[in-house]
Amino acid sequence: MVDLQEIETNLFQTDELRRILLFEGTFPSQDYYDLTPVLSAIRLEGSFMEPEELSKLKLSLNSILEIQSFFTNRPPEKYPCLLSLSKEIAVDRHIPGIIGKIIDDKSEIRDDASPELRKIRKERSVKQAAVEKKIAQSFKLASKSGWTPDDTGLTIRNGRLVIPLLATHKRKISGLIHDESATGQTVYLEPAEIVEMNNEIKELDFAERREIIRILIEFADRLRPFIDDLIRSYHILGRFDFTRAKARVSIEMNALLPLIRIAVPHIHWKKAIHPLLFISHSLQKKTVVPLDISLTPSQRILIISGPNAGGKSVCLKTVGLVQYIYQCGLLPPADPTSEFGIFRKIFIDIGDEQSLENDLSTYSSKLLNLKYFIEHLDENSLFLIDELGTGTDPSLGGPIAEASLEKMHRLNAFGVVTTHYSNLKLLAGRFTGIENGAMLYDSKKLQPLFILKTGLPGSSFAFEIARQIGFPDDVLRNASEKTGNTQLDFDKQIQDIEQEKAELVKKSTEVKVADEFLLEMIKKYQKLYDTLNNKKEEIITNAKDEASRILKESNKMVEKTIKEIRESQAEKNKTLTARKELKEFKENLEQSAAGSQQLTNSPDHQITRSPIHQITNSPDHQFTSSPPPKSPYQSYLNELQTKLENFQLTLDLRGKRAEESLSILQHYIDDAILLNLTEVRILHGKGNGILRQITRDYLRSIKEIKKYQDAPLEQGGAGITVINFK
Repeated sequence: MVDLQEIETNLFQTDELRRILLFEGTFPSQDYYDLTPVLSAIRLEGSFMEPEELSKLKLSLNSILEIQSFFTNRPPEKYPCLLSLSKEIAVDRHIPGIIGKIIDDKSEIRDDASPELRKIRKERSVKQAAVEKKIAQSFKLASKSGWTPDDTGLTIRNGRLVIPLLATHKRKISGLIHDESATGQTVYLEPAEIVEMNNEIKELDFAERREIIRILIEFADRLRPFIDDLIRSYHILGRFDFTRAKARVSIEMNALLPLIRIAVPHIHWKKAIHPLLFISHSLQKKTVVPLDISLTPSQRILIISGPNAGGKSVCLKTVGLVQYIYQCGLLPPADPTSEFGIFRKIFIDIGDEQSLENDLSTYSSKLLNLKYFIEHLDENSLFLIDELGTGTDPSLGGPIAEASLEKMHRLNAFGVVTTHYSNLKLLAGRFTGIENGAMLYDSKKLQPLFILKTGLPGSSFAFEIARQIGFPDDVLRNASEKTGNTQLDFDKQIQDIEQEKAELVKKSTEVKVADEFLLEMIKKYQKLYDTLNNKKEEIITNAKDEASRILKESNKMVEKTIKEIRESQAEKNKTLTARKELKEFKENLEQSAAGSQQLTNSPDHQITRSPIHQITNSPDHQFTSSPPPKSPYQSYLNELQTKLENFQLTLDLRGKRAEESLSILQHYIDDAILLNLTEVRILHGKGNGILRQITRDYLRSIKEIKKYQDAPLEQGGAGITVINFK
């Protein structure tokens, strides 16, 4: 497929059915029969379907209706693409029931398919029983008289029950001989008294068949107006069958829906894998090294070099197969953040196509392919060529390959080629849009890494590989002298530098990430510090007001106590009661004062003593105060750091009650605001929409929230609310 909308429709349908297979487990998957040829055949008046075909029609129509019900019984936003496809199904739901009244589970016509058929079968059953009774009596007489062979019984010849008789006694019973044994010693006779009865049974068989055909024709006549709708529905069943197959293989390949899809030639893949290699390795408990690769208008052609058995050809085949998978509407085995474009033509030259019949050598077949490519390539094409230029003298094959690649570059085509030729590696420095890529090799461990690194050419490591497999040292020394150490050292240095560069880039990235994290943390702490400073005056003012209030209440209580003591003229019981009340009042004040102390963080803010201590110095009125609490600032920062590290950007509320969900949501939003986050997600599912409504109602009341909305369709749709903070 080359139309983006058509590709996306197939991708969305495959992804939805993949999720159904993984999480639903109840999707109809049986009786996917194709009845379109049979339905087309009964367009002719007087034609009909056989009982076995009726049985398949009933089962498959039930599957079609179950598929339709599967989607209509679920929220429309859950599987929108497959729901849209299922809506095209047009099947009269009464048809399976009508078929069920005609045939039974064994695909046989029911006795009660019509009153006439019931009558015919009942009459035939009675006559058949009478025939069996009479012939049993005749056989018993013949057997008792010794006219039958030993150890024999009633048998059937030409569809009728007959008695086996010794040929010498065949005149003893009047009747019709149907057959004889190979030796001629036994004949098979139908007694005359049941011949007519069997003839009547045969006539009833014909009547039964005529009635069955009439019933089937009547049903075909009833079905005929719906044939076009039924055929379309079977095409949709085929579409579901195909999509289900694509979904199953996507699960097997661990393939996902790519989030970025564009309508022009483009490849920017992350962690792409060869699907067949992945499946094979998975069975062997082995891993596959993923491929990162880009082909863009600014870098259209990639020349991959490197050692033999280093993964060049696998890389090339991965590009071709993954792109082809994508344009066939299957989910590609790559990271979902990969970017996929569309190529209108894909040209492939992989392997050896030499032919004895056509007198083609390896090189001749490759030249013919190159010729065809050059004649048909354009800016919407992708070409994949393995070992470009091989098969002939390198001094001649190299220049032809170079000139061909230059021509394909001028045609603005996109492509990937593998090679060992040095002259092709140099093209990247001469032409914009051509880039080198190297399959990395560990020169210390002498083993390929199967990692593609773009930017620099790779070395073939011919001598290292030969030495690893035990090639004779004297031959390698002689070859080294012929080649010269300069070339060998150059290749090795390129590879070593590339590995060191990769390590430096990795470390640089780690340092950059750490710096960005620390900078963000400093900003958050600075914001928190500024907030606390802004609250400082307010806290002090509130504390002073509270202290003043406590002081006034204390003075009133002391004055009241002194007055009561004086009025009672120091009566002992009255004095004790007054002092008890004063003591209780003191304890309440101390608790209030301790609460106020915890609101401040510096000595300037702390209320270290209860105001009641200023009332009197007498032993009866002296109260002890609690020591000032330790400043919680450092512990608060530690708690904030822990909260930031453990905070999840997605809150899952599924399965929780409404009250519980609201409480959890409130704490979660408070923490997100405290940590100064920009975006979080609430996973509430779709279901009946209760949790979604509760979530939305609460979010409306939070002024720090900038906006909230459903997640994109491919990321959960209405089942997830995305929140952005101011």
